[in-house]
Amino acid sequence: MDKMRMESPDFTQVNIDKLAELLPNVITETKGKDGKLKKAVNFDLLRQFLSKDLVEGDEVYEFTWVGKKESILEAGRSIRKTFRPCKEESKNWDTTENLYIEGDNLEALKLLQKSYLAKIKMIYIDPPYNTGNDFIYKDNFTKSKQDYNIDARVYDDNGDRLFKNTESNGRFHSDWCSMIYTRLLLARNLLRDDGVIFISIDDCEADNLRKICNEIYGAKNFVADICVVNNLKGRNDKKYIARANERLLMYVKSEKFEEHGLNLTEGAIQEYQYEDKYGKYRLIELRKRGGDDTRADRPNMYYPIFVNPDTGSVSLEKDEIFRCEALPIKSNGIDGRWRWGINNTRDNLNMLYGKLVRGKYNIYEKDYLESEEGARRIKPKSVLSGAQYSTDVATKEYRALMNPIDFDNPKPLAMVKDLILYSTRPDENCIILDFFSGSATTSHAVMQLNAEDNGNRKFIMVQLPEMCPLDSAAAKAGCSTICEIGKERIRRAGEKIKSEIEAVNAQQTLVGSVKSVPDIGFRVLKVDDTNMKDVFYPASDIKQGNLLDYVSNIKEDRTELDLLFQCILDWQLPLTLKHTTDEIEGVTVHTYAYPASDQNDRPELMACFNPDMTESVVQQIAKRQPVGVVFRDASFASSPAKINVSEIFKTLSPNTTIKVL
Repeated sequence: MDKMRMESPDFTQVNIDKLAELLPNVITETKGKDGKLKKAVNFDLLRQFLSKDLVEGDEVYEFTWVGKKESILEAGRSIRKTFRPCKEESKNWDTTENLYIEGDNLEALKLLQKSYLAKIKMIYIDPPYNTGNDFIYKDNFTKSKQDYNIDARVYDDNGDRLFKNTESNGRFHSDWCSMIYTRLLLARNLLRDDGVIFISIDDCEADNLRKICNEIYGAKNFVADICVVNNLKGRNDKKYIARANERLLMYVKSEKFEEHGLNLTEGAIQEYQYEDKYGKYRLIELRKRGGDDTRADRPNMYYPIFVNPDTGSVSLEKDEIFRCEALPIKSNGIDGRWRWGINNTRDNLNMLYGKLVRGKYNIYEKDYLESEEGARRIKPKSVLSGAQYSTDVATKEYRALMNPIDFDNPKPLAMVKDLILYSTRPDENCIILDFFSGSATTSHAVMQLNAEDNGNRKFIMVQLPEMCPLDSAAAKAGCSTICEIGKERIRRAGEKIKSEIEAVNAQQTLVGSVKSVPDIGFRVLKVDDTNMKDVFYPASDIKQGNLLDYVSNIKEDRTELDLLFQCILDWQLPLTLKHTTDEIEGVTVHTYAYPASDQNDRPELMACFNPDMTESVVQQIAKRQPVGVVFRDASFASSPAKINVSEIFKTLSPNTTIKVL
């Protein structure tokens, strides 16, 4: 019967273990602060294994800043924190698969590592741009001026200045780089192999962010630096030029990412003005245009195609019906070439159409609006522009929904919807994460898109509970923090989506045409200190006066639901499974399980935190054959009582893992 760890993973140790499997020769031992031996890496030997010639000296190509090493350590450092459930602030707690997490996103990302490692399909974040008044994340990377000057080598060993003092600018960027670096390291762990991340940014930190992402996600996985035109009039906040855009960096986790594409615009759909028995189509000229477009470049792709002038159908053989010859002649009279070879043309004659244009016949490909794979979709361009992407439209949409609760510069709903639509399929049952949630535009976009294409996407939002100014309209309307704004937006957006669908359904008369309402709920979890008392002091540190504090190892203000969710984290289970409680002989028993349609009938986890456990209750739990079960350590009066529990499970449910807290 094992004790639960009740802390986030130690990723430094995890990485050492992985390295040991690959290169066991580079693993050595060293003494920790507690004097005990632990695994460590011989970095000199590791460098030798990774290079034909040992790299010596300081002159290497790298991107660094003061505090980078500490930020790497911080990303791997475990924490004794937990998620505390808040049912009263949630919506549809029992049925929803969405999460709203309130707390520092660094701590939240660490806690999510167990339950959502490699399970997130898409991440979108809009982090602070470091403009001087929007950076409030206070990680432990700050340094005193003296420490900074030493690390940054502002002075030499004699106290003489080495170069011009740019301390204020250096620390300004260094703190931001450390903040984003740790979070992006942890975020990469959460992405699926076919996952993708989008990051909004402006010019202030775009260059640093690109270098950081190249290091974390790999330069080969960089996709685009997208220009989002969000203010056609231009802003007057910069010298010399009126900014009209922001930046959007896109990286994939690996080449396994597959784009889903975007819907055609109304203007593009109007191009499909022809129709036959196969559906609507447009005509695309078959003659090659652009580079390598002459007969001399590809002689085999120059050949005649014959047209029936009455129907426009084509053939490769000339006869009385197909009597009009078409050749790929350029406008300057030079012989061009077709885009298709003759064999491809022969196999797809029904996809071609001949048409008389300015006295000669041209050949066109029929490009259909829909195919066997569904409606035609397009790649997004590297410039996103249009009214729907503008800050003005985003603000108007937000105010129409949230008035009088104000929020500065919400992201355009259309932009985030397009990113999700491009990256995910409706039936994928995937998870979208935003750990700088702000006004919760991403969750709104997920629900709205699910309503439009009957999708099953889920969201996880994370937001620091930053206080709203006391004199703001948001605070006066009852939203004291940014989190309160985000949660209220999800509630209002969900109800609006629900009412719109119900209004449409009320007008439907055909059986089976009723549209379902997507998941518009969310579970609220709040980052907090562990539920467990710190009872792991050495005996010399425990005083006679506080011995009674250690009778129970659980903090007095914590509920059974608090304990359950910390167990869920330790068990590496999703945080949105079905939770039920039963009374067995007056004792509350928690059951946490996948829906029966998704998994077998065995509960994933059962827990009983009653201070006194009877053999009868243990037997009834064991008969359910849960995958795992948790009891309080204090529930058993003696070691023989614990042994008896193990024996009961060996008999009734031998495959159940038993733990205590």
